Amino acid sequence: MAVCSRKDYCGVVDLSVRMAATCLKASPNILFKLKEATCLGKKKVLSEGAISEMVYPGQGEVLGVVTKLLGFDRIMVKCQDGAERLCRIRGKMKRRVWIRENDIVIVSPWEFQTDKRGDVVWRYTHGQADNLRRKGILKI
Repeated sequence: MAVCSRKDYCGVVDLSVRMAATCLKASPNILFKLKEATCLGKKKVLSEGAISEMVYPGQGEVLGVVTKLLGFDRIMVKCQDGAERLCRIRGKMKRRVWIRENDIVIVSPWEFQTDKRGDVVWRYTHGQADNLRRKGILKI
């Protein structure tokens, strides 16, 4: 038995896999997708204060402020060590975390061109950034 996650289409909660496919007007080729009706996607967070995980910069990582969005997966970041780096958003973060201007991020400089390029490893929420400022870790 599979659970039809789209109640607005059929109004029935428990259906067999074949009935769910006909209910959703789907072709039989995608029956394997309906065997486990789970919701995938971004983690739902109601408020930024609910995020309790705090990540600190590790060895060789620098805090920075996003100054400019350049498009695709590139941003300009003014780092705490005084350098302004062209950074690339990691593939793991690309569609899961949205980065805006003036966000606080952790930058991992590349092994070559350490003064000019880097990868964005983490984005802090506004509450976490305030917490970093209170602790004296963020001085920008």
